Amino acid sequence: MTPGRILSVYVVLTLLSTFASSFIWGINTLFLLDAGLSITQAFAANAFFTAGEVIFEVPTGVVADTWGRRASYLLGVATLLASTLLYLAMWRIQGPFWGWALSSALLGLGFTFFSGATEAWLVDGLNATRYGGTLESAFARGQIATGAGMLTGTIAGGVIAQVTNLGVPYVLRAAILGLTFIVAFVWMRDVGFTPRRTRSVVGEVRSVLGASLDQGLRNPPVRWVMLAGVFSSGVPIYGFYAMQPYLLELYGRSDYTIAGLSAALVAAAQIAGAFVVPWARRVFRRRTSALLCGSVASACALLTMGLSSSFWIVLVVLAVWALVFAAARPIRQAFLNELIPSAQRATVLSSDNMIGSVGGAAAQPALGRVADGGGYSTSYVAPAAVELLAWPFLLRARRERAPSDPIRGARSTGSAEPGALAHGGAARPTARS
Repeated sequence: MTPGRILSVYVVLTLLSTFASSFIWGINTLFLLDAGLSITQAFAANAFFTAGEVIFEVPTGVVADTWGRRASYLLGVATLLASTLLYLAMWRIQGPFWGWALSSALLGLGFTFFSGATEAWLVDGLNATRYGGTLESAFARGQIATGAGMLTGTIAGGVIAQVTNLGVPYVLRAAILGLTFIVAFVWMRDVGFTPRRTRSVVGEVRSVLGASLDQGLRNPPVRWVMLAGVFSSGVPIYGFYAMQPYLLELYGRSDYTIAGLSAALVAAAQIAGAFVVPWARRVFRRRTSALLCGSVASACALLTMGLSSSFWIVLVVLAVWALVFAAARPIRQAFLNELIPSAQRATVLSSDNMIGSVGGAAAQPALGRVADGGGYSTSYVAPAAVELLAWPFLLRARRERAPSDPIRGARSTGSAEPGALAHGGAARPTARS
């Protein structure tokens, strides 16, 4: 496969999976409330989703680092399809909370098969085929696909729910996930990575986990950026899903299209954020500088959304907040991937997602309780302070002067071996990582 082919497959899979998933993103909170859950229970159900991600992130990362990235991706699609149908069944029967908790945890399991595997598949393939661009540019293409899929999916989901009912978008999501499985099965191949199946499963798990700890939490610059994710990744989960009922409250009447509009606006900001990345690379000399500025901007946006009572002001600031997050994400991905060897990449990236999910699992029920007691506006003021707690960790990462921190030109795909970055040079592509 060529670098162009790998990027094309990555973009198509990202587009399809996001399009499928986003059919419900604009209405998910309303769906849970319609099923008879309280605000606290709705966000507690979402917390079980993130708890599922916490529990399964590392084991599924090991699957990707042993059985292969393709196998992990296919398992993820199949699990998401089954758990989406289970979610729909729970809505139809007005199921008990424990059923929602189980369904949400299984959805989390499905996404963990994706999380580290897709990113690792892309970076390994680009390394092996001697990609000449930067990691930021590659991730930005995926982010454009994410935004496009989310933009069309959330608008369609909101409109379809309005003219039919809240269950139809879930049916469509399951159908598109089936199509995604077929596309991945036909076109996705592991390039630059050879699945390891000769050793015992237990021995392989121990080996991968041990090496992943060395390259992850025991690696200082990686550790500090990962720990910052408890706050910078946990808060947006609540902020996104609470925005649906918050905007309806500000709007003054029930209209599922408005809920879809908020998610679509976030999607448009995702696309715009990808185009901001090249500008950010020219403005900042170090990736940690961009992340620090993004953290402050995000906190200011959350505070403004909480203090404003205007539907239109909140809508505009929501777009700004999403734009900041979208611009910072490819930079953060590039910082981490240039420090992680291929053999442990999926597991370390899954660990990073797990840590962010810990923040989300803690934040959602707590902020849902705040919303129950003091309203949605109050629940947006508190996360502004939480977001700033990422700063000390990002500053520690900056002081480590990691070789992936300076922003360079092209040919900065992820490192093939730990020593590839030891002298401060860009990562060198290799035929086998």
